[in-house]
Amino acid sequence: MSEPKPTVQRADFPHFLSIPTCWMDNDIYGHLNNALYYAFFDTVINQYLIAEGGLDIHTGDIIGLAVETHCQFFQPIAFPEVIDAGLRVGKLGNSSVRYEVGLFRHGQTEAAAFGYFVHVFVDRASRRPSPMPDRLRASLQRLVRG
Repeated sequence: MSEPKPTVQRADFPHFLSIPTCWMDNDIYGHLNNALYYAFFDTVINQYLIAEGGLDIHTGDIIGLAVETHCQFFQPIAFPEVIDAGLRVGKLGNSSVRYEVGLFRHGQTEAAAFGYFVHVFVDRASRRPSPMPDRLRASLQRLVRG
């Protein structure tokens, strides 16, 4: 028995990043390899954390560790398409965040794929959970849906 396909709309996301696909992204079946969708999740999330949240990925005291990911595929995407990656926050905790990402074929209103990605922010040295810095938290609060 198949589950009903959720409707994920472009309007549901407050932040977007356009990501061009590459020739090598296509697999033998003529569409993007499924592993690349997670790379697109990483790209939109980390670009936002660095640009808007001030996350210092090289020398900062706090880093985000991925603890859970999930992706649903609704439509194939293939090179040479440009992907519009939509980002929102589904849940914002003290040291963790659940990002929700919609991958849209350029110009389409329904997502080709939808997934989530959970980060726990930890102290770089001890790897123990740590509260998010104020700037980072404020930037993520702007993406909370609803």
